Amino acid sequence: MNKNSPTIVALLLFASVCAQTFAETSDGVIRVKSQHSVVGTVAKLESALESQGMTVFDRVSHSDGAANVGLELRPTVLVVFGNPKVGSPLMQCQQLAALDLPQKALAYEDADGQVWLAYNDPQYIARRHSVTGCDEVVNKISKALADFSKAATE
Repeated sequence: MNKNSPTIVALLLFASVCAQTFAETSDGVIRVKSQHSVVGTVAKLESALESQGMTVFDRVSHSDGAANVGLELRPTVLVVFGNPKVGSPLMQCQQLAALDLPQKALAYEDADGQVWLAYNDPQYIARRHSVTGCDEVVNKISKALADFSKAATE
């Protein structure tokens, strides 16, 4: 083993933990593993959003909706939120981006009982709608969503 081996092993271990906690796939969805229940994750998310001046427009419990029609669904809650100061600049770059706004985050429990918080990757939204010349706006939204997700899931 050379002198860099412990550093390499530590980096690989860190990358493995990050991959398990934060997963982005080619479908444009970012998934963050939560340490809380769906209800707890949603409560922490809404608190983080409101503390930063975001408006929570709605909370949709898909599992409650399923129960209302006699179907069973693991805990699944969608939070719809936004702020015109953040979303409008993206729409100024490409008005079709409004199809994906306001933002949404889904807290759900998977088949193994693990809770996740998922949201659309702003970079993917930008590619989907051919947004150009707005890297600063997209990066700002990406950072904000990552921060909200961290606050909700840790």
